[in-house]
Amino acid sequence: MRNYKDLRVWEEAHRLTLSVYKATQAFPKEERFGLTSQIRRASASIAANLAEGCGRRSDGEMARYVQIAMGSGAELSYHLLLARIWLS
Repeated sequence: MRNYKDLRVWEEAHRLTLSVYKATQAFPKEERFGLTSQIRRASASIAANLAEGCGRRSDGEMARYVQIAMGSGAELSYHLLLARIWLS
């Protein structure tokens, strides 16, 4: 079992999540359960999946969770693109 806090990528994902939470505070109230929620969940999912992968026993399982984290990153990227267009 690895310590996820030792991973630089986890540190960056955690920082990203904190930044996302701060930035989405300024989103319109009507988006609290829509786009705001989706953005926050996708960003938190990146670091959470990296942490979960570290708790697994094999490198193959770790790789699976890294792939899931990458998928969450792609999802977040789209949501941020949508927010940029929608909020402009």
